[in-house]
Amino acid sequence: MSYPAAELRELAEKLAGEAPSRINAARGGGNSRVYRVVTAGGREFALKRYPPGDARDRLGQEYEALEFLRAAGFDNVPSPVARDPGRGAALFSWLHGTRVEERQPGDVAQLANFVRAAHGAARLPAAQRLRPAAEAVTGGGELLRQLEQRLARLESSRPEHAGLHRILTEIRAELRSRTLPQLPQLPRERQTLSPSDIGFHNALRGADGTLAFVDFEYFGWDDPAKLVSDVLWHPGHTLAPHEALEFRARAADIYSADPDFEVRLATLFPFFGLRWALIVLNEFLSSDRERREFAGKSGDRLEIEERQLAKARDLVERVRAGIA
Repeated sequence: MSYPAAELRELAEKLAGEAPSRINAARGGGNSRVYRVVTAGGREFALKRYPPGDARDRLGQEYEALEFLRAAGFDNVPSPVARDPGRGAALFSWLHGTRVEERQPGDVAQLANFVRAAHGAARLPAAQRLRPAAEAVTGGGELLRQLEQRLARLESSRPEHAGLHRILTEIRAELRSRTLPQLPQLPRERQTLSPSDIGFHNALRGADGTLAFVDFEYFGWDDPAKLVSDVLWHPGHTLAPHEALEFRARAADIYSADPDFEVRLATLFPFFGLRWALIVLNEFLSSDRERREFAGKSGDRLEIEERQLAKARDLVERVRAGIA
C-alpha cells in the first residue's frame, strides 16, 4: 500500500489532531515506514505505517508495549499518541537524536540499564496483560520448532540458488552435530519483558550522550536467555569482544535471582546464533522482500542476497568457534 501525499497528510492530521506543515520520510526499520510530522503548531511526531498483510499485529504489539513502558516511567522510549488500525498506522512522539554509529564509554551500561529496568517493570501488575514477545522461546522444544520451520521455508524458497542451499546444508549439519535438550516450560516468574530487537541499531543518542530506544514491534514476555543471546548475536550491531563480555556480565547480575539462567544461556546460545543465521537469509523469501520494499529498503537484489549470505556464513563460523 502506498499513500498519496494528500492521504498521508489527512492521516497525519487525523492522528495528531492538527494539520501538518511538513511531512518527511525518516529512517525506519526494515519492515515499516516512518515519517517525521511537524504540525502547524510546531509539534513533532513520528508517523509509522506498518506492512499490510502481516499475520502478526505489529501495530498493536508496539503501541501497547509503549503505553505500558511510558506508564511505568520510561522516558527514553517514544510516547504513543494515536493509532488507526484500519489503515495500519500509529503516531508517536518524535525522539530527537542521532543514530549510534560509533559507541562511547558507558553505552553498554546504558543498554544493560534499559534491560534491567524492563526486567523490573515485569513485576508490575499491568505487565501481566502484555503479550508474549514475537517468536518467544520459553522452552527448548519451541526453539527447535522455530529452527526447523525457518529451515524448511528457506529450503523450499529458491531451489535453484546454489549459494543459499549450500549455507542451509551447513546450518542443518551444525544443528545435527549438537543436542538441544527439551527444557521444561519456563514459568512466568522467571521470564522477563524483552524488546527482542533491542540493541544499538535501534538506539538514538541525545545531545547529552544518553540513549533512547525505538522499535518495539516484537516486545513482550520471553526467556532472559533469549534476550541476552539476541543482543550478543544481532548482526545489526556487532559488539566488540570487550563489549560482549561486559553485557554478559551485567546480564548475569540482572537475572541473578534465576538459578538456571546461566545454564540455559550456555545451552541455548549457539542455537540462537544459528537462528540468526537463518533470519538474515529472509531476503530470499518473497514475503520478507515485500516488507522490505514496503519499508523503502531497496537495492540491487543480487548484491543484497550476497551480502546476506556473507552475514549468515559469518554467524555460522562464529557458532563453530564458540564466540559471539
